[in-house]
Amino acid sequence: METLIETLLGGLMLGALYALFGLGLSLSLGVMKMINIAHGDLIVLGAYLCSTVMQLAGVGPFVSLVAVVPLMFVIGYVLQRALLNRVVGKGALTPLLLTFGLSIVLQNGLQETFTADTRSLQAGDLSLRGFDIAGVSVGLLPLVSTLISAVIFAGTSWLIGHSHLGRQARAVADDPGTARLVGVNDGNFFALVSGFVLAVIALAAVMYGIRTPFSPTSGPERLLYSFEAVVLGGLGNVWGTFVGGLVIGVAQLFGAKVSSGLGPFFGHLVFLVALLGRPQGLLGKAQR
Repeated sequence: METLIETLLGGLMLGALYALFGLGLSLSLGVMKMINIAHGDLIVLGAYLCSTVMQLAGVGPFVSLVAVVPLMFVIGYVLQRALLNRVVGKGALTPLLLTFGLSIVLQNGLQETFTADTRSLQAGDLSLRGFDIAGVSVGLLPLVSTLISAVIFAGTSWLIGHSHLGRQARAVADDPGTARLVGVNDGNFFALVSGFVLAVIALAAVMYGIRTPFSPTSGPERLLYSFEAVVLGGLGNVWGTFVGGLVIGVAQLFGAKVSSGLGPFFGHLVFLVALLGRPQGLLGKAQR
């Protein structure tokens, strides 16, 4: 029983990280109706920026966020204003092709800059600490990662539901033309959303880099987990993304108990089965 509970808790904590990967993609889909194929590569970019700041400033991974979060916000804002705004509203295929090209550029740029060697972010004793509750071992770092993910999701949900920016986001998502008529600058607003998305990505990148070694070609795998969390929870549903990430994380760890190499396979299998039974996602609304 202790092993079962430990596996369940580990899966939930891993899933909270996957959900954090998917939050930015969910916002891009919900507000801009755009699938960003480069999303996973931007996570890896954030991890490399954290690694660089840690080396230059001699600080830990969490302290490096003081510099990396604003930097990623600026990158997201400029990227959206200069490039991605040109394809928003141009149908589904054009953004896919553009961000696919961006993904290739990012991967090759990272490889030229940092080489193909894998890296990881060292968190010192924090990554080794844990505690026992009724015989169940819980790692401190995964728990911190889960709490950060839950707080970010709660804050994002509040912003969307109760703030002026959230009302603008809903208006632009529902009818961009009407939103422009009442004074919403959708181009600038999309850039702010992308800046926020990349700031969240910076937080996810730190958790990812501490937990798993990364390389310039690690982006597509991060994109896959992000996309599965978003689609499984329901497109554009913030809390749905959180639930979708948890389901995938739990499935992966229970699959790894069956065979150490089958963890990702079980996550993909649960994703497929869930969509066969509920194509709109777990928390999504069926289309009439």
